[in-house]
Amino acid sequence: MNRFANSAETPDFDAPQILRRTRRRRTIGIAAVAAALIAGGGGTALATSVASNSSSPAAAASTSASSDATTILYVGGATIPIDFAGMDLVLAKPLLEKTQTKLGTVTKKAVTGCKPGSIIEVSPHAPATVKKGDAVNFVICTA
Repeated sequence: MNRFANSAETPDFDAPQILRRTRRRRTIGIAAVAAALIAGGGGTALATSVASNSSSPAAAASTSASSDATTILYVGGATIPIDFAGMDLVLAKPLLEKTQTKLGTVTKKAVTGCKPGSIIEVSPHAPATVKKGDAVNFVICTA
């Protein structure tokens, strides 16, 4: 037994080489994930969801001003356009709560070719901006 214990060689570890290999693999992995996100458009989708701070598909993250009568520009650190076109009032109320704006007057208007109960006008609309605490007025279709 002593002869076996004394005859085994001690293993030789090259710690700096192991560390370099680990760092290289980590860097390659991060680069591959970043390239996949960029190629698949995931970077843009991630930036859009962070900028808009909303999971609603109606909220866009573009900062370009729109003159559409159903879009408001919310100022909360960054100007974010929110498009209410075709939404029901039930879907619009959570967006108003999220932006901490108030529901103003709701008027009804008969317009042909629109879905009854959908929003057809917003006041104030883009390019005017809405801040926290402001009231937003809606015109709803009664066709």
